Amino acid sequence: MRAVDPRLLRHARAARGHLAVAILLGLTATGLILAQAALLARALSAAALGTGARALAGTLALLLGVVLARAAAAYGGEAAALRAAARVKSQLRRKLIGHSLRLGPAWLERQQPGRIAALATRGLDGLDPYFARYLPQLVLAVLVPAAVVVTVTATDWISGLVIAVTLPLIPLLAAMVGRHTRAQTRRQWQLLAQLSGHFLDVVQGLPTLKAFRRAKAQEQVIANVTGRHRAAAMATLRVAFLSALVLELSAALATALVAVETGLRLLYGHMSYQAALLVLLLTPEAYLPLRNVAAQYHASAEGSAAAESVFQILETPLPSQAGRTAKTAARPPAPVPDLRSAAISLSRVTVVYPDRDRAALAELSLTIDPGELTLLTGPSGAGKTTLLRLLLKQIEPSAGTVRAGEADLAHIAPASWRAQIAWVPQHPRLFPGTVAGNIALGQPGASRAAIEDAARLAGAAAFIQALPCGYDTQLGEGAARLSAGQRQQLALARAFLRDAPLLLLDEPTAHLAPTAAAAIRDVIAGPMAGRTIILASHQYAGISDTTRVIALAGGRPAKGASRLAEMPALVAAR
Repeated sequence: MRAVDPRLLRHARAARGHLAVAILLGLTATGLILAQAALLARALSAAALGTGARALAGTLALLLGVVLARAAAAYGGEAAALRAAARVKSQLRRKLIGHSLRLGPAWLERQQPGRIAALATRGLDGLDPYFARYLPQLVLAVLVPAAVVVTVTATDWISGLVIAVTLPLIPLLAAMVGRHTRAQTRRQWQLLAQLSGHFLDVVQGLPTLKAFRRAKAQEQVIANVTGRHRAAAMATLRVAFLSALVLELSAALATALVAVETGLRLLYGHMSYQAALLVLLLTPEAYLPLRNVAAQYHASAEGSAAAESVFQILETPLPSQAGRTAKTAARPPAPVPDLRSAAISLSRVTVVYPDRDRAALAELSLTIDPGELTLLTGPSGAGKTTLLRLLLKQIEPSAGTVRAGEADLAHIAPASWRAQIAWVPQHPRLFPGTVAGNIALGQPGASRAAIEDAARLAGAAAFIQALPCGYDTQLGEGAARLSAGQRQQLALARAFLRDAPLLLLDEPTAHLAPTAAAAIRDVIAGPMAGRTIILASHQYAGISDTTRVIALAGGRPAKGASRLAEMPALVAAR
């Protein structure tokens, strides 16, 4: 972790006004420190020489005003810095969530949701000490010692020389300790992110763990991770406390050295009383900002470590940008063809996932005509879901091209492309809200009649009407009160509601009873006819014999495309 992360300063542009105020107040505080020491030295010297109370009253009044002004400058500087921190945190949170969503499901499923949640909440909250205390102290650590050295040197060059020689010891010791602190803080934050992610996964899967009697084992895993995090946190605190001791001791020794040489020269009459008082009052002020900046470095270390993780995510290239040349990346988005009349063609498409050696799709070439019903079948891992993800622009091909009409899919904006697609994944996601709201998720503003028609087509109308409030029934997180089949039917209703020319279905009947699955197949072959439908499924019985079948094996067609009547021969051939 660097003393000042330039990436954080770049993101602080939205808060540069507040930071400018904080720096200006820091400059003001520097001048007030010098004025306070000078007035206090004059007052003490005048009192020692027996000056009258009337003459002393003016100096004390000025001193009181300077003390109050210094307190106000410190308060105002911290308040302005906190406002800057709030704006930077808000900006980073929006960028983090927005970029994570643009990276797409293929990237998100490799991450721990709890880790990203911890970064966006607890992690970025740790930037408050960085902006409110560390950065202002860093400014004061540069300004105050320089101003003190100049002032003391002008008063007594010997004391100024002693301070100038001993000052570098503080940042040198702080840098040596800081290198160790950086490693400890990074390890502490990684363990916290791991704990947050694992704990969220365990809570989400708690019903499954209880069903298989594995809850106790996960308790032990969480206890082990918690123990490692506790040990890392205590190690970080131990380093912080020891560094504070080292810095305080070195500052005290340097101050004592100035006090001894000043006292001796005052004793022998080589220095005036007021000059000696000014030197002794300003000497601790020269070392104080350096000690404070070292202490605030430790306080802000967690936020800075979390910010590094945020920047790693923000610097992850988007799938549509990875592997593209500068010329291609600079090209404006291509117009989106109408999928009601445009064919989709794949030419020697290969997809290789980053964490796998074998290609999920290998030089796959095929054409899907508009209005065609296509069945993708094959064993698990054959590439069915990968092909659907490719058509959703969730992933980009490693080689080859995908075209819609004459347009290259790589040059079409993802949002515009997906506006013509309805998709039902293998494990659909339902959100807290009403049943009607979940169905209308892909078609905001849909009428209640349209929602009910879509639910009827998906075979969900009967169980929805049996719910306590029907379509207005509130669903909890993940709709846990519904069965897997009911959740699947709501996802199908959501897809049917969208007037999308391309319908992608990934195992749409996997969790349904045979009668419900047969009804869905009838809807696909009946009311949905005319749309381009691509259906990935292990089951093919009951689909219309006009269906085009593409049997995949190892990312390639097992025997090209065929009609459903030839399907048993394809299976036997495999």
